[in-house]
Amino acid sequence: MKKRYQSIISKFAKANILVIGDLILDEYIYGKVDRISPEAPVPVVWVNQQHFLPGGASNVAANLRGLGAQVSLAGIVGKDEKGEKLLSALKQKHIDTIGVTEAFNRKTSVKTRIIGGSQQVVRVDWESVEPIAPNLQRRTEDFIIKNIKRFDAVIIEDYGKGFITKDIVSCAVSQARLHKKVITVDPKEEHFSYYAGVTAITPNRKETENAIRDIKIKSTVNNLKVFSDRLLNNDDINAAGKELLEYLKLEAVLITLGDEGMRLFEKGKQPYHIDTVAQEVFDVSGAGDTVISVFTLALAIGASMAEAAELANYAAGIVVGKMGVVAVEQKQLLAEVKKYS
Repeated sequence: MKKRYQSIISKFAKANILVIGDLILDEYIYGKVDRISPEAPVPVVWVNQQHFLPGGASNVAANLRGLGAQVSLAGIVGKDEKGEKLLSALKQKHIDTIGVTEAFNRKTSVKTRIIGGSQQVVRVDWESVEPIAPNLQRRTEDFIIKNIKRFDAVIIEDYGKGFITKDIVSCAVSQARLHKKVITVDPKEEHFSYYAGVTAITPNRKETENAIRDIKIKSTVNNLKVFSDRLLNNDDINAAGKELLEYLKLEAVLITLGDEGMRLFEKGKQPYHIDTVAQEVFDVSGAGDTVISVFTLALAIGASMAEAAELANYAAGIVVGKMGVVAVEQKQLLAEVKKYS
């Protein structure tokens, strides 16, 4: 199996992936804490370092580049200083931003994390979440239609910041199906009804639970024991995965379950559970981005669903063991495969 995974990873550089989604700039402010503020019961952080990284759909693109793939982004940033920082960071990573629009009437989404010592003290979000203007939506749809043939797969990264609309998803799905391209979604629970007909989705446990409630599936899922926002047992998770598979007409559902690993659902097959390989969990930020990046990239070069899910699990184990949103590199994934397979 190790040789098979190594063979799949070695082909990553042959793939060209389109990522469509909400672009976010991740800002990290580091400092030390040695006293509590006299103004309020909060720590005072003495700042000594600041840096910026691509986040949201941009982090998915960064993961794909780190794994060797060619990547193009479609999304929106504000015509502002933070938008320039994000575009500069993407260009430094050789990520194609021709599908990214700079908008004068919209600010760039920024997540600022303030870290005192090794502990995140607070996160501050600066963002616009209203749906994008119709002309910007049409521009994105035109980009998809004109360029779809050159991509091997499409990833829709939905953070609920307004860029992903029903019409954009519909355009992407119809074009991907027309040209026989893999199309996957890292979902936002409010938008599950948009995703009908994609190849696969990769929800976490909470997103799965909310989807079951929100899209009103009328079959065995009505009997799920959902309590305190948690599916209580394996049977509940299995029922939910199977129902999403059928309701949205998908080829696969990959549910991520935190420290319990992942569970893959495919049409006509029994659920396939994958135990986590993470040794320590420091930060789950960006783990979902990593999962969909590796899962989709593996599918794009011919891996089976199970193989793609196993590789995604290895990659997630790397990310959660590090502080902050980080992109997995191909050599790291190869080392993880060598260690565990």
